[in-house]
Amino acid sequence: MNISDVMIHINESLSIEARSSLENEMRKVDGVVSPRFNAGKEHLLVIAYNPEKTNTTVLLEKARTAGYTAQLVGM
Repeated sequence: MNISDVMIHINESLSIEARSSLENEMRKVDGVVSPRFNAGKEHLLVIAYNPEKTNTTVLLEKARTAGYTAQLVGM
């Protein structure tokens, strides 16, 4: 299995609960291995995923569907 990473910038300020909820929603996507926000970088969601199961478009849309203004970083 190959693992890739993507970074998604969330424009809104998220509470601890909102970040946890979004991480949990991302875990529901088939192929997502590890979604995480890092302390001090609360606007950046890093997602490790299997590119044979999902892609960056699906992951970005999942964040947007959750109600956030989001964009891929470095794309």
